[in-house]
Amino acid sequence: MTWSIIDTWIVIIGALCAAGCAIPGAILVLRRMSLMGDAISHTVLPGIAIAFLITGTRDPMAMLIGSVVVGLLTAFLVQAIQTLGKVEAGASMGIVFTVLFAFGLVLMRQAVDHVDIDPDCVLYGSIELAWFDQDPEGLGIPRGAIVNGVMLLANLLLFLLFYKEFKITSFDPALAKAQGFHPSFMHYMLMTMTAATAVAAFETVGSILVVAMFIVPPATAYLLTNRFGMMFILAIFLSVLAAIIGHVSAITIPTWFGFSGTSTAGAMAVATGALFLVAWVVSPLDGMLVRMWHLFSTRLHVVREDILGVLWRLEERGQKELLPVQLSEAIGTTPFLVKIGLQILQKRNVVSKTKLLWSLTDCGRKQAATLVRSHRLWEVYLDKHFPQDVHQLHQSAERLEHITTPEMQVKLGNAKEDPHGSQVPADE
Repeated sequence: MTWSIIDTWIVIIGALCAAGCAIPGAILVLRRMSLMGDAISHTVLPGIAIAFLITGTRDPMAMLIGSVVVGLLTAFLVQAIQTLGKVEAGASMGIVFTVLFAFGLVLMRQAVDHVDIDPDCVLYGSIELAWFDQDPEGLGIPRGAIVNGVMLLANLLLFLLFYKEFKITSFDPALAKAQGFHPSFMHYMLMTMTAATAVAAFETVGSILVVAMFIVPPATAYLLTNRFGMMFILAIFLSVLAAIIGHVSAITIPTWFGFSGTSTAGAMAVATGALFLVAWVVSPLDGMLVRMWHLFSTRLHVVREDILGVLWRLEERGQKELLPVQLSEAIGTTPFLVKIGLQILQKRNVVSKTKLLWSLTDCGRKQAATLVRSHRLWEVYLDKHFPQDVHQLHQSAERLEHITTPEMQVKLGNAKEDPHGSQVPADE
């Protein structure tokens, strides 16, 4: 891999664009309005075309104003269709997005016939060529870096100035209004930020990367933290990281397969997806691994209690010991879980092992009696309040016994026998 100053500026421009998009994008994700970022990112296209057709120039300020106006129009139309037409939010976004985007393409085609404005540039960007579009002052800084850098600073400044307002209106608009804030004003400020950021990044990176950066890094950060401020820090960090990984991947991975390279903007968008996938798997809050571990821990907890219940009932019938395979059959679970459960219970001095047979210790007998008491009291309670087949009573109580707190057990009463005629263990 050969790295040059051009590659450095590509990464810088991509990172500035990504970080600028991450700030309004994070607020959109928190407000469950992620698709609004997608909609505005596409519907600013007619704003660009209209600004060009009116002014006859590609003046950045004219296009910015046109795009912001259409972006605000998008937000207004989405809300109007949702309210007046009683249409679901996603559907109203889809209606406005598709109509305005198609209208923008028609206008763009009209503009193409008169000037060298390329729709593909708007859609896919040309970040690889951004280095050659230098600033007019001759400072050696690409214009894309200046534009996206200014947009990043503007978004950051607005976010810091209105931090409290964004925070409270994102979580509880009604409370914000009661405290004197203006949720509608903050909503349209957010739409303005989104539209301005999108048009600032369009020419450099294209709408595909803009949409990805509006949604994916903030969504990834949302998986990793439940703190408002930290989410924005993570969203910015992840978007910059995706820009770096994306460009490095674009110039290295294709060479492994005999190609010279691929689209940097596309690779950056793919990198955001890869980072999201990693976060989805390893997130300490609600990642796939954490959820799998919680499910396994819960299942193992139930198996351990089922082992105690089976051994207690066994003693009740005059037998004291069982083989692991017999426990597995009685509980209806895998020998693997039974083996782990027995090992944990043995370490806690709840069960003991004699050769291959397992039995309760005195400590285990007390715990098992409490569990069986809960089970049989639940059967009494269910039979009294929700009469059903005796077999169903047992199945229902078998689930409820594992979530019974001491307070709940007190409320279940002090019956002496369950509906099957079995003795309810005394409360110890």
